[in-house]
Order: sequence, then C-alpha cells, then structure tokens
Amino acid sequence: MRKKGIYFLLIPGIILIVFSLILPLFSTIYKTIDTGSGFSLSRYAAFFKDPYSMSVYYRTLKLSLIATVISVVLGFPTSYYISRANKNVKGLFIIFAVFPLLTSAVVRSFSWIVILGKKGIVNTLLMNAGIIGKPLELIYNEFSIVIGFIYLFLPLMIMSLIGVMDNIDSDLIEAAESLGASRFEAFIKVIFPLSVPGIIVGSILVFTGSFTAYTTPQLLGGNKSRVLATLIYQKAMALSDWNSASVIATIMIITTIVISAVINKLASKLQGRGEA
Repeated sequence: MRKKGIYFLLIPGIILIVFSLILPLFSTIYKTIDTGSGFSLSRYAAFFKDPYSMSVYYRTLKLSLIATVISVVLGFPTSYYISRANKNVKGLFIIFAVFPLLTSAVVRSFSWIVILGKKGIVNTLLMNAGIIGKPLELIYNEFSIVIGFIYLFLPLMIMSLIGVMDNIDSDLIEAAESLGASRFEAFIKVIFPLSVPGIIVGSILVFTGSFTAYTTPQLLGGNKSRVLATLIYQKAMALSDWNSASVIATIMIITTIVISAVINKLASKLQGRGEA
C-alpha cells in the first residue's frame, strides 16, 4: 500500500509533463507532416533540398560541436584543479565558475560586443601596441558566436565535472604511481576514465544549449552567421511561416537526441579503453 501511495504522488508531475511538454511537442511534429489532404514528409524534403537551410543547419551543428570540444578541453583541467583545491578557497573558485550563470545572456552578449567590437578593448589594445594597423573583424561572425557559446555554457561543463571529480579518491593516483605509473599516466588511466560520466553530462548540456541558443547568435553573429534558432524566429515572426518553423524545430529536436546518443557512445568507448 505504501508503494502505491508513492506512485500516486507522481500523478501531478506526470500530468504537468504531459500537458506542458509532451502534447505540445507531438502537436508541433504532427503539424509538420499533416498537409490537410494526408500525411507527407514533403516539408522536410524541402528543407534538406534548400541550400540556404542546409548551410544554416551545418553552421549550427559545426559551431555547437566546436564549442563543446573547447569546453571539454578548458573545463577538464579547471574542474580537476578546483576539485583538488583547499576547502577554504574551493567555494570561492566555484562561485567564480558559476558567476556567469547569474547574469542575463543578453548582458553577457553585449559585454562581448564591447570587448570584441572594432573599437572594443581587444582591438584598442592591439592597435595601441602597434601589433595591428586596423581593427580586426572579431564580431558578427562565427568566431564571436563560438566565444559567446563557450562563455555561456562552460560553467555547466565545469560544474558537471566537479560533481564527478569530487568523488574520486586521491589515493587512487598515489596507488597508480606506486605501481610505476607517471603522474600523467595515472591521470589519463585513472582520473579520466572515472570522469567520463561528467564529460558526457557536460558535453550534452553544452551542445544542446549551443545548438538551441538564440540570444547569443542573434547579438554576436549578425545576419551573416544565422543559425537554426534565429532562422526559426525569421520564419515564424517575420514571414509568418509557422509550418517551416515547426519543421526546423523538429529537426533540432531529432539532431540533439542523435548527437547526445553519439556523445554517450563515444564517451563510453573512451571509458572502456581507459579501464583496459
């Protein structure tokens, strides 16, 4: 009876998820295949046959994967250092890592406009130092979008890895070294495999966040570096083409599921190699 009572407690949450998430999702997908006279995938075929739509799709996928890889490279050593830091300063480091999440994405994007603009901090310093003769094009391109993605979602990678690395016993490194492994070998064969779950979670969070982000690409990418999220806005709000917007949204959902599964699979193989 007690177990049945626990199951009853799940009913409000299930109802909320069904009506606020599942039904709208299926409604969106249904409209993309319902042509009024039957069911068809013609709208999807039109998307994949359109060179402009495909260029936007590939750009979004490329930038999201680049941001994910760089976040792993930057986040892994940072997380390891924080997880092994003294307790007196560890909390301070975590606050510094999480601080960007406490500010609006709009504010963070505008801060990069100030930093990377033609008259921004970077160009001003380089010109004053005589390194360049004219301002560099550091904004309103793919470079600035990737920078924005990393700044936006790197804290998620760091926090995901810290949560895993905190549970790794430091005695394992000492044990590996006592068996003849160098500190680097011990790190690769012990710490890295045990950190794979954190890498999986962090990579999925960074990729899905970057792949679906709207504000950062809109403010930092401009019209020349459009991504799927900004394309949806254009289709829905500017052109009132809600069917095409729904198609793009469905493609984004499917892509995030597929890429998340691929990341999980690759990380599992890496973990297996490490354990071997």
